[in-house]
Amino acid sequence: MTRSELPFDSVVATGKGDDGTTGLLFGGARVRKDDPRTDAYGTVDEAVAALGLARAELGAIADDAASPDFGDLAGLILRIQRELFVVGAELATNPDARDRQQEGTTRVSLAMVEAMGETLAAAEAAITLPTEFVVPGETRVSAALELARTITRRAERRVVTLSAEDTSIGGGHILPYLNRLADLLWILARQAEQAEEHDATVARPDRRRARRASPSSAEQRSE
Repeated sequence: MTRSELPFDSVVATGKGDDGTTGLLFGGARVRKDDPRTDAYGTVDEAVAALGLARAELGAIADDAASPDFGDLAGLILRIQRELFVVGAELATNPDARDRQQEGTTRVSLAMVEAMGETLAAAEAAITLPTEFVVPGETRVSAALELARTITRRAERRVVTLSAEDTSIGGGHILPYLNRLADLLWILARQAEQAEEHDATVARPDRRRARRASPSSAEQRSE
């Protein structure tokens, strides 16, 4: 019995991927599941999941009547998760079907990048920046956001690899979007810490925790 003949009963699974291949959007040939394109949009999917963990943590805290004021952080995270579906759709599109993509729906638009930059600037202005490299894990929400940040950076690296063989990716808006998003997630992690009145733990053990502002203190997350 071959893999394609293995019996199973599922409304979700098709069994087509049992041979280690997967389909792209808008048709076209199937590709290996370890193809650079699959690796790129799969890593974006990981970032979406990590952001879901952060949003779930916020929801759990909100059930407490004395919960801190996070503003609309949960709403912002949900917005980012939805936008990452657009990133994933563009990455998962067969190169021969790019003419079937739609701006802001299946292709990252310039407007999305500009909006991300504006969100980043506003978030940065609302917090006190650490003056040292910081260690993730001060709060559950900030740790989840840091996890999403590092996954986003990995997705960015995967997209760079993919762009070497698909120049349309490198010439689009995905890389600027992911770059700004990773910066934003670092800022949001600090915002989450400060909302819960926690100081960031600095990386060097001989330094005290500090929240004194410095415009040059964001080197840890800035690229």
